[in-house]
Amino acid sequence: MRKGWVIAVAAMAVVSGCEGDGGSTSASSPSPPTSATTAHRLTVTSPAYPDSGTIPRRYTCGGENVSPPLAVNGVPTRTTSLTLLLQDPDAPRGTFTHWMAWDIDPHTTHLTAGEHPTGAAEGRNGFGGTGYGGPCPPRGDHPHRYVLTVYAGDGRPDLAPTATPDDLLRALSGHTLATGTLTGRYGR
Repeated sequence: MRKGWVIAVAAMAVVSGCEGDGGSTSASSPSPPTSATTAHRLTVTSPAYPDSGTIPRRYTCGGENVSPPLAVNGVPTRTTSLTLLLQDPDAPRGTFTHWMAWDIDPHTTHLTAGEHPTGAAEGRNGFGGTGYGGPCPPRGDHPHRYVLTVYAGDGRPDLAPTATPDDLLRALSGHTLATGTLTGRYGR
């Protein structure tokens, strides 16, 4: 089982609230794509923080800026790949993407801190880089929410590395068997 995937997902959730414009998307929220077959829920957790808890500084732009450790449970047997999307819906200029990774092995149940999902594709984050970018909200702003969503799909998204969150969600539409979220909060 791959441990890196879960961590990468958590890291993405941490990064999504950075200050600045980079990475705004027209996506109204990090909600999962609709699917007639979506009835199952995944459980996404991190030993670093509880759901709706405070993300430790280590996983932010003010710390080591590494993705947090993650765990995913309840993946349906028909899943052919997992996808993760970490976004900050509270960013000043619209939803900010901190992490996008797709084509993750469906048997991945854990990721350690700083681990990237082995063999997965990672898209550009709002900072202009590839991979995880930790939470980095404007100083003095209220704590932002960082929503990490994991999708279990019945296919493998065929996306370019330049794909946007909207492209990713379109590719998952009608192909999502289950979803789960982990929300963290961070302010500075």
